[in-house]
Amino acid sequence: MINFEEEIKKFHPSLEIEDAEDAIYNQDMKDMVDVMLRMTRDSVLGTESTPAKK
Repeated sequence: MINFEEEIKKFHPSLEIEDAEDAIYNQDMKDMVDVMLRMTRDSVLGTESTPAKK
């Protein structure tokens, strides 16, 4: 049986659209294209690029 009191305690309201958009777009994540471009650039230059700054 569902304990509604416990479920209400666990509830967190969802982010507003703008807040969710900011949370998604402000993450500095690399995708496969970024990785491939870096590997290609490194092989052409013959050196390893410096690590990304955070």
